Amino acid sequence: MKRAATNGVPARHWLVLAVVMSAAAALYLAHSFLRFRNFEARGYDLGIFDQAVRAYSEFQAPLSPIKGEDFHLLGDHFHPVIAVLAPLYWIWDDPRMLNIALVMLLVSAAVPVYLVVRGWFSHRVGLLAAVALLVWWPFQAFINWDFHEIAFAVPIIGWVIWCIERERPWTAVVLSSVLLLVREDMGATCVAIAAVLLVKRYWAPAAVLAAAGAAGLWLAVAVIIPHFAPDGEFSYWDYTALGPTASAAAVFLLTQPWSALPLLVDHPLKIALLSAHLLPLWLLPLLSPYTLIGLPMLLSRLLNDRLTVWGLVYHYDAALGLILLLAAFDTLRRMRGRRSRGRAEYRPAVILPAGMILLSVLGGVVFQLAAEREHQIFPLHWTYTGQNWQLPERAEAHQRAVDLIPDGACVEAADTAAPHLTHRAHVGLAGTLDEVRVDWMIIDAEAQELGGSDPLSPEQAFDRAERLGFETISADDDGLWVLHRDTSNGAVCTEHLE
Repeated sequence: MKRAATNGVPARHWLVLAVVMSAAAALYLAHSFLRFRNFEARGYDLGIFDQAVRAYSEFQAPLSPIKGEDFHLLGDHFHPVIAVLAPLYWIWDDPRMLNIALVMLLVSAAVPVYLVVRGWFSHRVGLLAAVALLVWWPFQAFINWDFHEIAFAVPIIGWVIWCIERERPWTAVVLSSVLLLVREDMGATCVAIAAVLLVKRYWAPAAVLAAAGAAGLWLAVAVIIPHFAPDGEFSYWDYTALGPTASAAAVFLLTQPWSALPLLVDHPLKIALLSAHLLPLWLLPLLSPYTLIGLPMLLSRLLNDRLTVWGLVYHYDAALGLILLLAAFDTLRRMRGRRSRGRAEYRPAVILPAGMILLSVLGGVVFQLAAEREHQIFPLHWTYTGQNWQLPERAEAHQRAVDLIPDGACVEAADTAAPHLTHRAHVGLAGTLDEVRVDWMIIDAEAQELGGSDPLSPEQAFDRAERLGFETISADDDGLWVLHRDTSNGAVCTEHLE
């Protein structure tokens, strides 16, 4: 039998995996592009990252007026890795290029998952595990969110676990170090990976990675982000239940860890998050050392003050979903007795991913009936059932509003309109641009708030427009208002035309 050049995998098995990955990529891309066409993509986060990566592609600082006038994005989070996407904008200067990059990153994570699980069990189990990952709710939620830097961490962590299983600890250290460029909190994840290396008795690699992770975390949070931040501080300390500062929280966790345990389950959303991750995996990840890798990500959310990070509809769960899936299979392979190792299949290893796949299909049907469209964790069914292929009337109203905005404008746009303007205008959200420059506004009167770190209500936005002397160009087109004033908007507004 002819075999592939690496990992002893037959070419036909690679072909089957490639077909699965291609099908997932096609579904993901269709969903992402339909979201964009239907004006469901938002300034937070697609518009923000589009502005940053476009700036990188022009060899400029990653400024994002959606976050604020002259806001340097490295003063928000430390994610220089997104600069590697800049060449994509030389091919196609469009926000949807980030959707393509997101899809490729997520789909590529199926390869290490397949290889790891195949090594533990068989080709069929590895393939089922890859399919289960690609259709599971964390990946669906991510695709429904558009782009975020954490997408880079998903395949990287998969390959780190593969390296550990292949007894390549130093390669795992190198790959883990790349995570330090993905996001500032990945330093804690590196320390967690070092703990796994320690369990595996790779003493020197564990020590090096732990030191690198701690140093990277400190450098990003204490030096780099404050340097670029408008107020000179890291703005995401939201753990007041643990203490007023990071040092106070560290003392609390080291001296009274039992006191923090109730905080992990003190809200229904937290219980739902834990249940959605662990129950479909039969609680098996709790018995695997690989779960340690996901603990910093999980605890940083459950101990956070912000209710939004406890939810199941964001991008945060994709890396965690991959880790826990592999952790579950790790437990199964260790539970498998020696007698069953010679058998063709280990039945629980087949049933587990098959059950996840079934839940993913049924989940779309159930949540379609029980939840609002934008608040469900199995959103891809809107695409594979064809329900979002027809252009909604509100999307048509958005297009009319966007078409009224001239190239080179300084526009404060509705959150859902912003990504459609960032390629040809200086775009912010309500209240984020310099009042002297802004000359166009798109206000969504049906939104409760208009987006941003300090969001305005529609009423506040209309009051601001009246104060600044704006006149109505288009009134209440399915809730959307377009306003304009004659003003000298400056070179920053027209630089997109150069």
